[in-house]
Amino acid sequence: MTAPLRIASVPSDHPYVRHLSPVTGVAGCVRLPDPPVPDAPAGQWWPPQVLDPDWLRAHADDVDVVHVHFGFEHRTTTELRGVVAVLRRLGLPLVLTVHDLMNPHLADQRPHLAALDVLVPAAAAVITLTDGAAAEVRQRWARDAVVLPHPHVVPLDRLAAPRGETDGLVVGLHAKRRANNDPDAVRSELASAVAGLPGARLVPDLERRLTDDELWDHLSGLDVLVLAYRFGTHSGFVEACHDLGTTVVAPRVGHLAEQHPLLSYDLGTAGSLTAALGRAHDDKPSWRADPGERAAQRDRVADAHDLLYRAVVA
Repeated sequence: MTAPLRIASVPSDHPYVRHLSPVTGVAGCVRLPDPPVPDAPAGQWWPPQVLDPDWLRAHADDVDVVHVHFGFEHRTTTELRGVVAVLRRLGLPLVLTVHDLMNPHLADQRPHLAALDVLVPAAAAVITLTDGAAAEVRQRWARDAVVLPHPHVVPLDRLAAPRGETDGLVVGLHAKRRANNDPDAVRSELASAVAGLPGARLVPDLERRLTDDELWDHLSGLDVLVLAYRFGTHSGFVEACHDLGTTVVAPRVGHLAEQHPLLSYDLGTAGSLTAALGRAHDDKPSWRADPGERAAQRDRVADAHDLLYRAVVA
């Protein structure tokens, strides 16, 4: 029997990465836990130690593949070039999943693009989530990325739970402020649009950080979630809402609309959000994921990763 490959993921403790294993948990690879970060609380994975050349040299015999997803903004381009050089000397293949062509946490995208300019050409294999993102990777770096869809975000047992009944159209706003999300830009039109829709109501912003279970409860209690992204590539909220059957109303940015069906609008164009909410009210779209298909998709994605890892090691 072929021994399982040992994958050092950056990070490992992340919902996306955890769901790269098959539903049964029996995989052709083992994803190693995140190494402890000196002087950091237990469970904190950043800054990732796997991207430390000293860690790589010390653990080269314990790893078969390094797979980078997120968290490399903690490293300068000079440091990333050093990491790439060490990986080459050690004979450790690098796999990169391009989740974000634009980093949603950064106002200035130049450092992120410079980092990708190091990592994408150096990777033995590149993965991304949509055909549109793959086309951008091909155009910028002349690399053909393997397109593998984002697996489910919400746990499968919760994904299959029935939605609660709502009265009218319940609308929420993703109000967390970060570089790419500007809820203040839509508040006035959102309030006016909801007030003009019979039976619609806008729920208050959440004032505290939620646990995962609390977030699933919140999203399940909405008919519509409005995103106010100024830029982006993909969105975990699009995945979670698809799992739970909540309609997403999102700006035309990145490749969100390739992930799952949603209603699009143009941020900054007066009346565009109002029109999208009107469609949500009138059409009441139902785009909830099928639990069985999500489970089967996860297994397909897991198998594809296993095959890719075998190929880059060979």
